[in-house]
Amino acid sequence: MANMKVIATNKKARFDYEILETFEAGIVLTGPEVKSAKAGQVSIKEAFATVKGEEVFLTNAHISPYKNAANIEQEPTRSRKLLLKKSEISSLIGKAKTQGLTLIPTKIYLKRGFVKVEVGLGKGKKLHDKRDQIKRKDISRDISRDLREKTK
Repeated sequence: MANMKVIATNKKARFDYEILETFEAGIVLTGPEVKSAKAGQVSIKEAFATVKGEEVFLTNAHISPYKNAANIEQEPTRSRKLLLKKSEISSLIGKAKTQGLTLIPTKIYLKRGFVKVEVGLGKGKKLHDKRDQIKRKDISRDISRDLREKTK
């Protein structure tokens, strides 16, 4: 999309989990947090989403305090509510409970001035799956390197 600016990505999520489905969600932030997010001071490496009742929360996402804000002290890793439709929430709850899936934020981005979170419904990969993925990546890198050398 042309009007989308990616602020933070979670590369580890695609390595550790097989993402089956993704959802776009808004996020409830305070004013200084929005300024900090737009400045790119966000990390979602250890973040995950939890369902509490009929609401979804982003937990352990680190948004650094905005330097120019008035003396408003907030915890950088506090839980923040995600804004999803009721039908999406009920779908997430059902799939997470029955199939043993996990909610992982894959990226945070700006869309028309609003901070959005892409949440993926993922199934954890086993160690041998990760090794296979690394092996395939290495083989494709070697092949592309050999092709480049032959074309020179």
